[in-house]
Amino acid sequence: MSGLLAVIGKGKDPQLVKELSGRMAHRGPDESDLHIMENGSILCHESLSIIDLQSGKQPIQGTDKAWMVHDGEIYNYQELKNTVLKDHTFRTNSDSEVIVHLYEEFGYDFCNKLDGDFAFVIIDGDKYIAGRDPIGVKPLYYGLDERGRIYFSSEMKSIADQCKSFSTFPPGHYYTAKSGFVKYYHPEYEDHKNATQPLDFSLIREKLIDATRKRLMSEVPVGVILSGGLDTSLVSSIASRLLKDSGKKLPSFSIGLDADAPDNVSARKAAEFLGTDHHEVHFTVEEGVAILEKVISHIETYDIISVRSGVPMYLLSKAIIDKGVKVILSGEGADEIFGGHLYFRNAPSAEEFQDETIERVQKLFTADLLRVDKTTMANGIEARVPFLDKEFLDATIRIKTEEKQPKTYDGIEKYILRKAFDTPEDPYLPKEVLWRQKEQFSDGVGYNWVDALIEYCESQVTDEQLAGASAEFPYNTPTTKEAYYYRSIFHKYYPQVSAAQTVRKWIPKWQENLDPSGRANAAHLQGNFENVKSGIAV
Repeated sequence: MSGLLAVIGKGKDPQLVKELSGRMAHRGPDESDLHIMENGSILCHESLSIIDLQSGKQPIQGTDKAWMVHDGEIYNYQELKNTVLKDHTFRTNSDSEVIVHLYEEFGYDFCNKLDGDFAFVIIDGDKYIAGRDPIGVKPLYYGLDERGRIYFSSEMKSIADQCKSFSTFPPGHYYTAKSGFVKYYHPEYEDHKNATQPLDFSLIREKLIDATRKRLMSEVPVGVILSGGLDTSLVSSIASRLLKDSGKKLPSFSIGLDADAPDNVSARKAAEFLGTDHHEVHFTVEEGVAILEKVISHIETYDIISVRSGVPMYLLSKAIIDKGVKVILSGEGADEIFGGHLYFRNAPSAEEFQDETIERVQKLFTADLLRVDKTTMANGIEARVPFLDKEFLDATIRIKTEEKQPKTYDGIEKYILRKAFDTPEDPYLPKEVLWRQKEQFSDGVGYNWVDALIEYCESQVTDEQLAGASAEFPYNTPTTKEAYYYRSIFHKYYPQVSAAQTVRKWIPKWQENLDPSGRANAAHLQGNFENVKSGIAV
């Protein structure tokens, strides 16, 4: 719902800090404000108003001298106000304000009481605390400048040239000057030995419905990305049912190179079945290539799959905001929870399968979550991801691994998720959508998008440039022309070594061709992903 910037320490020019915050004004097109603490520390906020449109302005002051800024949504804020914070007096009706009151009530150890997606900073005199949600749905960076001041920011672009070093704030942690980083999120599913829960289809349905219901909380229009794949289609089905109960029709959105793109074809079937107010967006390869530089500057990564999928996601977000929708539900997380990527079929053992699902969930903040947040927020839209609800994660990751492994069920990935919603008496989706094979978003918009993109990058990079890549980029050296081209654009905006080190490249395991396209896996129905002849994408 916003962009935050905090500079903790004396002597930073407030006007400069305001300009640094303005670099991410796209995250908060509704309002911008700044507060200077008595000790010289500064809090900035770029606001996208979702809850309490009238009085929810940030930074927000607590009961006394503590002030805070927050990006995200706290879904249990009303429950907190009615229970552990019932004796507190609130200045606003914003969900964000509960954070500073929890700090006043419990000190530093309160993050586990929050149910939501968040990054926040609280300054209280010479004390401060910064925190990030358990999975990293909302981005956060931190850094130090040459005078020892510490910075916290929603995006790297506001601090990269101000800090001598900076990094990604780890999800599931909070930070204080006294304690440093403290891990507050300790889910049982982090140990593969705890994958002992019996399969319960009704529990899977119940928890995903609850997670989606929470994320419909808004005072502005809510829509859904409907790619026609299993994940977004299920979220769309649940959301449309819930909104229908209150007499509302769900806006849904898909994108592809043309009407025959795999995602658009499947999305139309799902939308017709669900009765959503569906909008289909088309783009050309030329339009996609033209915004490559803009997208890379926004998503702040050179990871190949993030760039390939970031372009259509950015274009789709522009179409969504043009329709007046400011909150969008999306399907990130399901592939990681249920082993949905095609390479999971090749897992050598149940233990390694389970470990990979855990690690992929833990690292989502470096790839899919980074891409979906920054492409949507680049257009003033907040994305919400029901599959990454804490209660849903607890109920699903610990299901016995043998129940989840695709090879157990003739190679059908995410079998148990499909089965949980295959209810003939009250169908959630058409069969052909519910059982559609997994497509990466960058493939589903039209196979020619990735093929043409690779060809374009190869035309922009010489053999000599690629041969000299190790000298030019000694850290994470690109080994293909596509990777080199993206890295060159990233380096133009973020030349610091610290910036390059924030990027974690998404590479599939257990297959010969390491290109991140789903078509690089031999199990893909289309097969023969021939464009990446080296079989390596880094």
